[in-house]
Amino acid sequence: MATIIEMQGLTKCYGKLTAVAGLDLAVEAGAGFGFVGPNGAGKTTTMRILATLLRPTAGEAWVAGHSVVKERRDVRRAIGYMPDFFGVYGDMKVWEYLDFFAACYGIDAETRCRLVDDLLELVDLSHRREDYVDALSRGMKQRLCLGRALAHDPQVLILDEPASGLDPRARIEIRELLRELQSMGKTIFVSSHILSEIEEVCTHIGIVEAGQLVATGTLEEMRRRIQTQRLVRVGLVGRIAEAQAWLAGRTDVVAVEPVVGNGEGDLQINFAGDDEALARLLADLAGAGFQVLMFHEDTGDLEDVFMRLTKGIVS
Repeated sequence: MATIIEMQGLTKCYGKLTAVAGLDLAVEAGAGFGFVGPNGAGKTTTMRILATLLRPTAGEAWVAGHSVVKERRDVRRAIGYMPDFFGVYGDMKVWEYLDFFAACYGIDAETRCRLVDDLLELVDLSHRREDYVDALSRGMKQRLCLGRALAHDPQVLILDEPASGLDPRARIEIRELLRELQSMGKTIFVSSHILSEIEEVCTHIGIVEAGQLVATGTLEEMRRRIQTQRLVRVGLVGRIAEAQAWLAGRTDVVAVEPVVGNGEGDLQINFAGDDEALARLLADLAGAGFQVLMFHEDTGDLEDVFMRLTKGIVS
């Protein structure tokens, strides 16, 4: 698949402070790419460079084949940018707000009329069409700004913390909207500290710390990098102590212990084998006469990946 965002040696310095330190990164067209890192890691600076709002100190980046330094107007037509802090014109009606930004992109009045209706439906604000922007909740304003970023039908969406400050329901609405946009073929480049939201929206992630890329790849690749042992949970009908002793005697079981609290009566196993060995373990449990109610592997979530990689557990 073609690369739609590319960075080579991207660097941004503010005096003696290096905010972005030689980033090399490629994002495929149509991907949902999560840009993850702690505060001050350089995420927002990188996104502002991609949006042509900042010039890099060194290096280069391209969006949809256009240089962010030399072809800024072309880049702006290819992207929809939603910053972490955005402004809205509160004295405009919702439809007027979208119409205004569509006009800024040179879209004619007849087309804008249909476009505004489509955008309002997409971001689920048709019922607030005649309301003033100031009357919207924060979550609705977020969706409205996302609609604004889509007004010119961009290939790439660059979204900086789109769920920041939202309540759980509003975060779910934004997450579902991003999924729908990705299904429409949009490339989504999104940063967030809400790592579970990244995990549910994105197929690939890049973890950045102190302006440097620590790791990049698919979610599964990131998990494999931290997974020296597999964590397996087993639920049994009785005979828990007997099963624990039986499992402890296997060479591919590193450790086994009862689960305390929620799920009490289950066993948690640190397992050192591959997929075939894991399948054999389940078959052997049943063959030994244990009644297995539940058997699943805990792959760990993006929080685990983020914490381990940014603490240097993986080189």
